[in-house]
Amino acid sequence: MPELIKLYIKNVLIGFAIAAAFVAMLLWFNVMNLWHLVTHSDAGILAVGIMWFAHGIVFAGVQFAWAVMSMAEENDSGPRRGTPVVDHFRPVRVKAEANARPDVTGRRR
Repeated sequence: MPELIKLYIKNVLIGFAIAAAFVAMLLWFNVMNLWHLVTHSDAGILAVGIMWFAHGIVFAGVQFAWAVMSMAEENDSGPRRGTPVVDHFRPVRVKAEANARPDVTGRRR
């Protein structure tokens, strides 16, 4: 299996584990009376599953992005930029023409 796929799977699993811990903490600390809502509803388990899955997608994406961005090489000369360095500015004359636009009635002003 390619190394990038291994990296992706590992970080997605880490992200979903973090999401499980996050949802467990939401329930444990009873944020917004969530524990009561989940335990006293017929669809409580479904709600917890959907909440874990939705947070898992977010945390997995963040975890993978963090892993990829941390692979960047250090550069001693400072940050690299995609725009060239401009050391001089010259004014440029632009001709502006005003066209008469019709008003609400359709007549020209």
